[in-house]
Amino acid sequence: MTENQRNSDMEMQQRRETNKDQDEKEIVTKTIDLDFILTNELGQFGRFQLRNIILLALLVVVFGTLGEFIFSAAATSHRCRIPECSESEQLHEFNPQWIKNAIPETSSGFASCERYAPVGTNGSLDYCPANLFNQSNTVACEGFVYANNNTVVYEFDLGCNEWLRALAGTLFNVGMLLALPITGYVSDRFGRKTALVISVFNLGLLGFIRAFSINYTMYLILQIVQTTFGSGVFSSAFILGSELVGPKYRVITGATLSSMFSLGEGVLAGVAWLISPWRYVIMVTTIPCFLFVSYYWFITESVRWLLSKAKNAEAKHILHTIERVNKTQISDKSLEALFNPPQPMITTTTAENLGLVRTVIRSPILLRRVCTTPLWWMAMTFVFYGLSINSTSLSDTMHLNYMLTSFVSIPGFYTSVFVSNTIGRKPTVAFGFFISAACNISFVFIPRDFTILRLVVYLLGKFFIAAVVNTLYIYTSELYPTEYRHTLLGFSSMIGRIGSIFAPLTPALTIYYHGLPSLLFGGMGVVAGLLALTQPETLGCNMPDTLAEAEALGKPESRIITTSLSR
Repeated sequence: MTENQRNSDMEMQQRRETNKDQDEKEIVTKTIDLDFILTNELGQFGRFQLRNIILLALLVVVFGTLGEFIFSAAATSHRCRIPECSESEQLHEFNPQWIKNAIPETSSGFASCERYAPVGTNGSLDYCPANLFNQSNTVACEGFVYANNNTVVYEFDLGCNEWLRALAGTLFNVGMLLALPITGYVSDRFGRKTALVISVFNLGLLGFIRAFSINYTMYLILQIVQTTFGSGVFSSAFILGSELVGPKYRVITGATLSSMFSLGEGVLAGVAWLISPWRYVIMVTTIPCFLFVSYYWFITESVRWLLSKAKNAEAKHILHTIERVNKTQISDKSLEALFNPPQPMITTTTAENLGLVRTVIRSPILLRRVCTTPLWWMAMTFVFYGLSINSTSLSDTMHLNYMLTSFVSIPGFYTSVFVSNTIGRKPTVAFGFFISAACNISFVFIPRDFTILRLVVYLLGKFFIAAVVNTLYIYTSELYPTEYRHTLLGFSSMIGRIGSIFAPLTPALTIYYHGLPSLLFGGMGVVAGLLALTQPETLGCNMPDTLAEAEALGKPESRIITTSLSR
């Protein structure tokens, strides 16, 4: 009896071990995805990924030069044309000796949009006495004289039409907003590489045509059309780059591509500095786009997209290419598991039945986040792009100012990677907003004579908002459950574009008060920073897969378990 019992126990033990082995095999099979293969077999960032990231980075640098409207439609010093003094063209001596006889003085020199009423007509370009004007009465300008002839403001005679001039930047960002759904559809339907190549071709073609605009209306129409059908370059490159590397290098890859965009902005400033005519600046920055059409043959398609479309043969070819270039090896079992994943069990949850909108409404925690994260993005884009655009008016060296504000973003991007992984996402976002806001508000009250101090404070504001930019992508995605993560992250980013649409209009506000743009940047930063404090910290937490896990963020049960398995 004892022996039979012993045999029975041994059989039960063998069954347990067999079941355990089967369970482990099932678990291993289920967990073999592309991230698993990159991490354990092919390499998360090898020579293959490095080559492709370098190619994408070059393209992003060129894309960063897209915002040439910063200089071509920049505010251009102008004043009323004085026909009584024989002025008949838009280019005359801008500040002749007699100018204050004809135009009222202001704190910045003389008025831009009004002049004294004329009472005589016998003046000349060299001699124009005060008795030709009634200095107790002013009238609006009938024509303008400009300080230079290298902008669309001069060529299309936009003097004193500040809101019309600023419309170029607004339409640029409207096009960026419209590009998101268009590029997203092409990318998901036809592939990341296809979306990238089509976008870069449109960018070059429409930009080149825009260089030959015959009026401001044509310039504006081509501006929005170019960005709508061409600005998908960055999102396509960003997705391709992040989908090529393993999880460990995904954040730093994103920071690198964002930095390349800022580098491109700096390159744009240098090009505009060296090449004054705005038409030539557009040509120089758009013609290289045609060279990048060749990426259709040099850049590999996203393996993740190929797998999602069941294009296994193409995916297998790329995986073996990665294996060869990285000098690693992928097993046949891993390929088999990757191409034939276990069918997930079909489960019907309450959240799935409710749908996204009803789920958000019925979850107070999720509803607060959906109302909060888009405001973060709106404030971030408003301040980030607003500081870049307004930097051109810091001093007479607008190209250098813009270059510095572009380059200072690069250390901001990389700093956020390390800080957010050390002290957390929430303090990085909150204090980034607060410190940037403090810099912007302080800037208003620094006397104009303190040029270096003003520049340093301004650059610090840009540095800290750049740190927020990179962290927001991570923080927002970690606040939402897997099922709705992409949709709600996209919603936040899309609403955030409203901030970038209004940012180009802020320079026109200086006609009311010189510090109004900076005060707006500061106010938006304070509000966004306070809103960041209302959300839980996600550093060290499991990425929420379900609504319940997302609602539990910040609670002890959401923390990643680090207890040793040996127990």
